[in-house]
Amino acid sequence: MKILVDADAFPNVLKEILLRAVLKRQITTIFIANKRISIPDAHYVSMKIVAQGPDEADHRIAEVCEAGDLVITADIPLADRIVTKGGVGLDPRGTIYDENNIKHLLAMRNLMEELRNSGEITGGPSAIGAKSVREFADGLNKILSKQIKN
Repeated sequence: MKILVDADAFPNVLKEILLRAVLKRQITTIFIANKRISIPDAHYVSMKIVAQGPDEADHRIAEVCEAGDLVITADIPLADRIVTKGGVGLDPRGTIYDENNIKHLLAMRNLMEELRNSGEITGGPSAIGAKSVREFADGLNKILSKQIKN
């Protein structure tokens, strides 16, 4: 298993939690973004910069993801692509994307996008708070523990 991070908007507070977990377990982790981000100089952690443009990082992540990989992203269409390939996704707010829930979450995302586009709903998600940080850490631990058992 490797971990791929949709890193363009990945919160630093979560990056610290993720890095502690992957360095402890020595899991290959690749941050993918269209700009350089700060990551430690560690054997198992790397950074891949993709071209500027919408969804470039998403396309690269979907391209290199394999069955059994973990992708950390808030992008539900990307998560759908990952789950279809046999991977699992984790949202920065702690939601685990898998074959049991991804189609429902994708349908909800599409409905909300339609409502936003029609002006029915404005605004986006709230900032990452302490509860979201805990839920991300719990979700990450759950996935990594399950992977280790397998």
